[in-house]
Amino acid sequence: MDIKLQFLGAAGSVTGSRYLLSANGKNILIDCGFFQEWKFKNRNWDPFPVPPSEIDAMLLTHGHLDHCGLIPRLVSHGFEGPIYCTQATAKIAHIIMLDSGRIQEEDAKYKTKRHHKKNPSATAIEPLYTEEDARKASTLLKGLRFKETLSVAEGIEATFYEAGHILGAASIEVKVTQGDESRIVLFSGDIGQADAPILRDPHLFQHADYLLIESTYGNRNHEANEQIPEQLAKIVNDTYEAGGNLIIPSFAVERSQDLLYHLSDLLHQKKIPPLIVFVDSPMAIRVTEVFKENAQLFDEETLAQLDKGVHPCDFPALKMCRTTDQSKAINNLRGSCIIIAGSGMCTGGRIKHHLKANLGRKNATLLFVGYQANGTLGRQLVDGAEEVRLFGEMREVNCRVARINGFSGHTDQNGLMKWCASLDQAPRKTFIVHGESSAAQTLSDKLSQELKFDTKIAEYLETVQLD
Repeated sequence: MDIKLQFLGAAGSVTGSRYLLSANGKNILIDCGFFQEWKFKNRNWDPFPVPPSEIDAMLLTHGHLDHCGLIPRLVSHGFEGPIYCTQATAKIAHIIMLDSGRIQEEDAKYKTKRHHKKNPSATAIEPLYTEEDARKASTLLKGLRFKETLSVAEGIEATFYEAGHILGAASIEVKVTQGDESRIVLFSGDIGQADAPILRDPHLFQHADYLLIESTYGNRNHEANEQIPEQLAKIVNDTYEAGGNLIIPSFAVERSQDLLYHLSDLLHQKKIPPLIVFVDSPMAIRVTEVFKENAQLFDEETLAQLDKGVHPCDFPALKMCRTTDQSKAINNLRGSCIIIAGSGMCTGGRIKHHLKANLGRKNATLLFVGYQANGTLGRQLVDGAEEVRLFGEMREVNCRVARINGFSGHTDQNGLMKWCASLDQAPRKTFIVHGESSAAQTLSDKLSQELKFDTKIAEYLETVQLD
């Protein structure tokens, strides 16, 4: 067998998911994600290791920015092939990429304006890509159903299975056939938690010759999901009694909807006061609409709620802020409220304005419900920074900073081990990807010792031969 695999991202890092599978004379790219860690951000601007015009097709696991965020740049540099993904992922990736394109343009304008103040003759800053680039990229998305087998090229088939991570997220099984032999290369994508709200559990596989397994939480376990409502209720009630606002940086996809699910349930049970809940993220609002259109992907518990007329992403106290003026008006309100805003790692978006208004307030609470990558503002705050740089100025952190780990869209170490243990035998080789070095190493050791997997921690730009 002559199959090559190159790690172009999420190798030695958590973000920037991007892998190139070369077989049967074709180059297939799996994911093309944005590098979000500060120390790796320059990689977003680097020339693509493989000329985009030489890539024949792409398989997209899901619509998070760190998996689809560089697709518009790939397209603007010459990629014209189809991008295969699930139907829900096609809708979500369209939203994510357009929003990212707009942000890239706004950032470029802001930096140009700032540079011109210092040097009027300074060259204008070019955006990484534009909203129009993202719109063009979206036309290449081809939506498929779960468990539908696709012929990507002669002798190369791909099948998408539920990963339980976000709506539409998939683990992708790629089967390469050469003559009388075939090999299955399994890309885990991001694996969600079993028994999480709204979505069905991750699909368990029986066989893989080669496995790429994410390791985001490869060195730790989450708190039990059943503790989330109690923890969330306590944080809401404590903040309300203090007279402050509860600020929740949240990813627009899945985390925001999970939050609404739990807040709705707590409100219906009268375990928290009837505070106004603002979703201050146009992208989260659009994604929530995609959720409402795709109830067929929900788990049995959520479908039972729908039958009773209770939607997990809607309740009377919920206010959607679509415009900038609506967003600004929130900070003029008296009394306590709950503000859910993007981005989830506080790297941009409207959350930064709410941080500006609330970080210095002792009665406010900043609640993190998602993973915070190294180098991000969110990570600094989670790690206990007493002051942070925000809008070019250092600001004191006087508010309470809280965290609920059980919300994570990624499964934990126990979940990863269970997912891998479902295989009928150890793969020929297992590559550890999508994790910080300590998490990747811990998972690698555990898989080797307990499941006897032959593991390797993937290295950035490394190419391996799959026999």
